[in-house]
Amino acid sequence: MIAAPTSGSGKTTIARGLMKLYTDKGLKVQPFKCGPDYIDTKFHQAVCGRPSINFDTFMASPEHVRELFVHYGADADVCIVEGMMGLFDGYDREVGSTYEIARALDIPVVLVLDAKSAAYSMAALISGFINFRKNIRIAGIIYNKVGSERHFEMLRQVCEDLGVECFGYLPKSVDLEQGSRYLGLDFSQHSDNNELISLLEKHIAISSISSLNIPNVGTNCSQRGNKTFPTWEQNVLIARNDESFTFIYQENLDRFKQVSFFDPEKDVPSLDGIDLLYLPGGYPEKHLETLVANRECRCAIKDYAENSGKIVAECGGMMYLCKEIVTDEGTYPMCNVLPYSISARKADRKLSLGYRRFVLDGKEYRGHEFHYTQFAGDVPVSITQVYNAKGEPIPTPVFRYNNVLASYTHLYKIPVEL
Repeated sequence: MIAAPTSGSGKTTIARGLMKLYTDKGLKVQPFKCGPDYIDTKFHQAVCGRPSINFDTFMASPEHVRELFVHYGADADVCIVEGMMGLFDGYDREVGSTYEIARALDIPVVLVLDAKSAAYSMAALISGFINFRKNIRIAGIIYNKVGSERHFEMLRQVCEDLGVECFGYLPKSVDLEQGSRYLGLDFSQHSDNNELISLLEKHIAISSISSLNIPNVGTNCSQRGNKTFPTWEQNVLIARNDESFTFIYQENLDRFKQVSFFDPEKDVPSLDGIDLLYLPGGYPEKHLETLVANRECRCAIKDYAENSGKIVAECGGMMYLCKEIVTDEGTYPMCNVLPYSISARKADRKLSLGYRRFVLDGKEYRGHEFHYTQFAGDVPVSITQVYNAKGEPIPTPVFRYNNVLASYTHLYKIPVEL
């Protein structure tokens, strides 16, 4: 597991680099990501050539996390788990944190530290992380943003004094910085990995990290998480493209008996014979002209909804089902299944972020919300009360129209029975 004291320390850079390095050596690398993040997983898949799987102990149990680890890592030579935020940062103290997932999987943790403008003070930080909880193994340290060889020697001495392995460092480099956009890392442009790989091989003890492949880890996980991985019988049609509809948990795809895809920007879907239409989240507000231009697609989805077709729509997918999306440039008609207007104007931007849960028809659903767009005018009435991870009520609405279920919440497991 690649973890850190805080966000921005370099977890993604180190994790992506190791994934690429091992893949280039001809190994099968299975990537995983802690938390509900869809964007880091895009980097992982681009590098490893296989989907990255999310681990999340708010939306799933530790037992289920172990099942996922065993199921997706079964044929891999290397499994690399990228943590989220700081190692102990959960939704309630350390509950739901990277630390909790490390415990569930019983895997070694490599701690990435931003060492810019620091030297021996790192000793207090590292000592705190090693000793704060004794039931996980901090296997070693990688320093990031190191200024010089002399700087690294001072940092290496810290590890010597504490008796923890130092795997090496990455120097300060503008070229290693990831691009960003208002909902996270920019996965529309893939970074050149050549410099990163060169720096990893030069400054980091890759052989020492490789030796962390402890044989009994997989065995222990298998013994504690070897349930059959169930599938759903439904045939599902999913809206998917590179950006407008892209936020999909791979586990959901793999559970369906049959999956097919269409691109709402250019395709007219055939909706005959499907059991469920799934409209996931993404950035539809960035591609409104092309979505509007494909009127036949919007009309087909409208007709399907009016004729009691089953639809699950999340965040961007819900926005697409609404009457219109309003921006600073104009008003763009959408599918008009839901009679609401969504504002993507800069003046109306407001961050809505966090875990969500609600009960519908006696079943509890869990997911995550992350968006800046808002309903234009008053927030519509919800069919159920939505709560955050701490049980506090949240004004996020959930809609049901005919057999359509829609919300801003990205659900961890798709409701296949509406």
